[in-house]
Amino acid sequence: MKHITFYLDFISPYAWLAFEELPQALMGLSYSVTYKPLLFAALLKHHGQLGPAEIPAKRDWTYRQVQWLAHSKGRPLDLPATHPFNPLGLLRLAIATDPQGQPNRYVCETLFRHVWVGGQDAADAPRLAALTAQLTPLRNPGDASVKAQLKAHGDEAIAKGIFGVPAFEVDGKVFWGQDSLPMLRAYLEGDPWFDGPQWDAVQAVPAGVTRQ
Repeated sequence: MKHITFYLDFISPYAWLAFEELPQALMGLSYSVTYKPLLFAALLKHHGQLGPAEIPAKRDWTYRQVQWLAHSKGRPLDLPATHPFNPLGLLRLAIATDPQGQPNRYVCETLFRHVWVGGQDAADAPRLAALTAQLTPLRNPGDASVKAQLKAHGDEAIAKGIFGVPAFEVDGKVFWGQDSLPMLRAYLEGDPWFDGPQWDAVQAVPAGVTRQ
């Protein structure tokens, strides 16, 4: 049985779509999943990137595309009242529900739906308080141990070469994005392509020009 580590941030609509699609995309395969929430903004800062919602034209396209993707697959997706928003409260709540900071699928689904179903304010304090009461975390989401585990998830992801969410890591291989699920399935099925040179050979391709 292969084990998948699913790195996610509830702020990402693509992470929500991937979370919803994962069981169907991998149907019939034997695998297990660990969910590791992290702060997407920390990945962006480390790699010197802007987020999709920080580039106006890309922001508009992202919102259009994710709504279309959800529509095309018959899945719910309502844009929250404001986006982007500060996801720390949701991330810390997720971490606080498990001693190792690895929330189960029910917790992740509840938090994703809080953001992406209903079109409400995802960072609203009363809504967050109600969500906390519903999920009954084992620790106070403001505890230092919770904050440390959240940071550790981000540091771990960066060490593995992860630059965005959703990201799936299996056997040291990273699959990025909701649209990587067919590729992830092929790997789990044992497609011989993954044993060839193509996976690692890309690292040897020289850059012909760089921007300052």
